[in-house]
Amino acid sequence: MIRTYRYKEIPIEEILDRRAKGEDVSRTVEEILSDVKKNGDEALRRYTEKFDGVAPASFAVSEDEWNEAVSSVSGEFLTVLHEAASHIRLFHEKQKRNDFVVTKREGVILGQKVIPLDRVGLYVPGGTANYPSTVLMNCIPARLAGVGEIIMATPAKDGKLNPDVLAAARVAGVDRIFKVGGAQAIGAFAYGTGTIPRVDKIVGPGNAFVAEAKRQVFGAVSIDMIAGPSEILVIADEVSDPAWVAADLLSQAEHDKQAQAVLVTDSEVLAERVKKEIERQLAGLARREIAEASLKQNGKIILTKSIRQAIEIANEIAPEHLELCVEEPFAYLERIRHAGSIFLGRYAPEALGDYFAGPNHTLPTGGTARFSSPLSVDDFVKRSSFTYYTRKALQNEAEKIAAFARREGLEAHARSALARLCEEEKL
Repeated sequence: MIRTYRYKEIPIEEILDRRAKGEDVSRTVEEILSDVKKNGDEALRRYTEKFDGVAPASFAVSEDEWNEAVSSVSGEFLTVLHEAASHIRLFHEKQKRNDFVVTKREGVILGQKVIPLDRVGLYVPGGTANYPSTVLMNCIPARLAGVGEIIMATPAKDGKLNPDVLAAARVAGVDRIFKVGGAQAIGAFAYGTGTIPRVDKIVGPGNAFVAEAKRQVFGAVSIDMIAGPSEILVIADEVSDPAWVAADLLSQAEHDKQAQAVLVTDSEVLAERVKKEIERQLAGLARREIAEASLKQNGKIILTKSIRQAIEIANEIAPEHLELCVEEPFAYLERIRHAGSIFLGRYAPEALGDYFAGPNHTLPTGGTARFSSPLSVDDFVKRSSFTYYTRKALQNEAEKIAAFARREGLEAHARSALARLCEEEKL
């Protein structure tokens, strides 16, 4: 089921390119977005009836509906949600940026203002699983950043939303929720409708149609990233427990048939044991069909000469999740250059990052960890610089500014600076 490769045979391009083959969603998404932009709520109702099987009287979740859903959630799970939220807040608090002012030159004040976005739209999928964790991970950093309003869209099954998702929205601080999903929800966020207001940024995962919609609306609105299917790369040494490694690989394989689980090890014995463990654990897995398809299409075991060579391979692949199941993992941390999130040691499974540890689980995929980062407080603010000069300070630098401008052939720029040297002089 899961294929083994020697380090010289690694199919890097195959690992990095897992886009759905032969599925042209671009045209469909373009039509949906155009319809929503033109027809607003009327288009939303048509698509919601078509794809979700219900035409809601109202897209907005009422306070009573929200309260009723939260009250149906067990006290034990609410406690877990609150504890997870506290861990996420604690981590993301450290990411907050401050304004700064520079006054090193006499008569000159320079600075930067950090300004939270006015409104953010959070998309939460509702397909093969429910994701209260997505709500926490996307909303809490936005709340800490000081975003003015956070609205959420998620599809309703038979007109009803998952209570756990609504409870997570209450815990995280979502302001309003709308029962709409798919590319049409992204269009509503990007362009606004009679019911759903336009946002400044869209965050949150989704299927191929949602990802394509985010790509197409980018520019009219900001987006977090266009994330692909989930992925994990586990680096494991010869004394790693094969049952633990297999469980971690399956934790990603069960996400999606396009998900990817890769083991890189310097032990052929471990590789064979992990294969057997995968077969054994699959038998009792509720999402076995999905996990099996994922492993068959995208699962890989790569044999290397050493752990250092395994890290070189990991840096080339730049995985979303990277586990270092080795002795003294901190000894290798500095060598890791490209990974969305790094899990160190034998007792830090990737599932910690999905739900509870604190770092964000919205991560770059498909090799984009080479140049991009996990979702953070930074994603929900923008920065404006400011400049102040006294008359004397400008007089000291105006000639240099003019010289620079003329070097670029921009005489009006030069005159703009020089005009203030002699206020009575006419240009």
